Amino acid sequence: MSDFIPKWHRELEIFDKIKPIIILEGNVLDKYQYPIDGSVQKGSILRLVEYLHYYFKDAGYQNISFYDSIRGFYNNCEDGYIQNFAKLVGAEIEEQHIKADFKGRNGTASNLVKNAIAQATEATAVIMDFASRYIVSPSNMEQSEIDSFTVLLQASIEGKDVRTENGILKNIVVLLVNKINDLPAWFYLDNPNVKTILLKTPSKEEREALVKGANFPSFFAGDIYVEENAYYQEHQDELEKIQDRFVALTEGFTFTELNGLRRLSKNQRIHIKNMCDVVDLYKFGIKENPWNTLKYKEMKNAYADFEKRIKGQEIAITKTLDVVKRAMTGMSGMQSSGKPKGVLFFAGPTGTGKTETAKTLAEKLFGDERSCIRFDMSEYGQSHSDQKLLGAPPGYVGYEAGGQLTNAVKHNPFSILLFDEIEKAHPSILDKFLQILEDGRMTDGQGNTVYFSETIIIFTSNLGIYEANRMGERVQKVSPDMSYEEVQANVRKGIENYFKLQLGRPEILNRIGENIVVFDFIRPEVATKILMAQLDKIIKNLNVDKNIKITISDDALKTLEQKALGNLENGGRGIGNIVESLFINPLSRYMFDNEIFDNKEIMIEQINADKMPYSLICSEK
Repeated sequence: MSDFIPKWHRELEIFDKIKPIIILEGNVLDKYQYPIDGSVQKGSILRLVEYLHYYFKDAGYQNISFYDSIRGFYNNCEDGYIQNFAKLVGAEIEEQHIKADFKGRNGTASNLVKNAIAQATEATAVIMDFASRYIVSPSNMEQSEIDSFTVLLQASIEGKDVRTENGILKNIVVLLVNKINDLPAWFYLDNPNVKTILLKTPSKEEREALVKGANFPSFFAGDIYVEENAYYQEHQDELEKIQDRFVALTEGFTFTELNGLRRLSKNQRIHIKNMCDVVDLYKFGIKENPWNTLKYKEMKNAYADFEKRIKGQEIAITKTLDVVKRAMTGMSGMQSSGKPKGVLFFAGPTGTGKTETAKTLAEKLFGDERSCIRFDMSEYGQSHSDQKLLGAPPGYVGYEAGGQLTNAVKHNPFSILLFDEIEKAHPSILDKFLQILEDGRMTDGQGNTVYFSETIIIFTSNLGIYEANRMGERVQKVSPDMSYEEVQANVRKGIENYFKLQLGRPEILNRIGENIVVFDFIRPEVATKILMAQLDKIIKNLNVDKNIKITISDDALKTLEQKALGNLENGGRGIGNIVESLFINPLSRYMFDNEIFDNKEIMIEQINADKMPYSLICSEK
């Protein structure tokens, strides 16, 4: 693994022999591990400009200079280089720098680069750092900016090859940019003298080279490594599992971040067996992950706790708890580390317990149902809504505030994220969810990376309940007289048709996979349980808070039950509305009119539900 050479390095070895201008774009602000023995020790971690200095020096280049628009030309890696470059281009040195503005036609940095590239005496490489910041806008350039890039174009055309002891070398200019479109398109498009090479975050092989190579001991305090290394030398399989998990958890990390992990692990005196804990410490600022402190016995009895709050949804509860069981057994990261702990798509009729299930799960996992963070996706139906959710880019209104979703996850990375009525969100937001579901991270408008790897993501939807007929009218597709199997089949088909045919994004459905959970209608026997649970809660609260004891006669209870069973299409919310209109409101009126505020016994004899306003016939003690 330690002999691995990154792809961009190998591309550079190919194209620096045939292209006078090379653009390196992407992860250019990072540090890199030098992969070969040469002028610097193999495995040294260097800034990209330093890396390129030693790369070109080892290739036999006699002059190597860096440039940026603040410092001008310089080279702090080695004495003598900037002096030689100054003589070559006929410039004066001031405090080890050659001052030169980028903009303009004469006497500019571009002219000096052109002089260096057009000569055939000494093989020369010029690395132009922070090239994304040379001009204000590539689509609205001043003439002086156009002139500078035109001179660089001339340099690429007039560039010479130089015969050296290492063979023939091409004078070369390397521009480091964050994004290729930070440069004017006419400079690089259809230009046979320019080659663009993409630098990505370290690959799995590069991370393995760092973790499994000579740098591994530097992750630990010296005494800890000496004490524990002997054991792992005899148990290489255990060590390899730890290292492989660390490599998987750090997917998407830059080398700078990996180096930060290395220092943090050493400073916090992390033990080898706990090496992966430093990733949570780095991401979230905590040592103990709440997922690792879940108690087996408590979670084993979770089904019964769910049934107390969610009635008649056995399949939904089971599939929801399967997510927790995967996390507790370590199976949630087997297919791909870094993804959310679980993804669920709750579908089915309204008022059947979808939101309540999410809140119950949050309370069970994190001790507080407020850890269920709800987003009403009907608020994100416009094309620009992704900025409200993820943060506006620099220069736009609301940039400083950040995004509602990214802020929520930064403040509480261990949470349930509930996206209500996901079909009402704009398709551009669904594109963002693709990245979150696949990579478990998102970069907000301010450039901060937010990690979703410790969250459970739940989407809710009413897709499949209604469909439009030929007249464009909205008609109900499922009804309470259907079996659960029919409801499930129709709802799933409606979801598939929406993502595949209407939206044209089957890949979103693929990310959700088999985690679609269809909630059933509230059946009559379940409705009675919900009704009794709601009444019991009200009666208990009145007794505890005001010492008012409520008793309901069989006749009054029968009236409530009949009304509740006649409103099943609206689910649990419909039953709640019946309780409010036929029980809570008339009881409140009766208590107020009779000045009953505490210390009473009330028997509800009868409920008048024939006409409004509904009323009660009561007796008191």
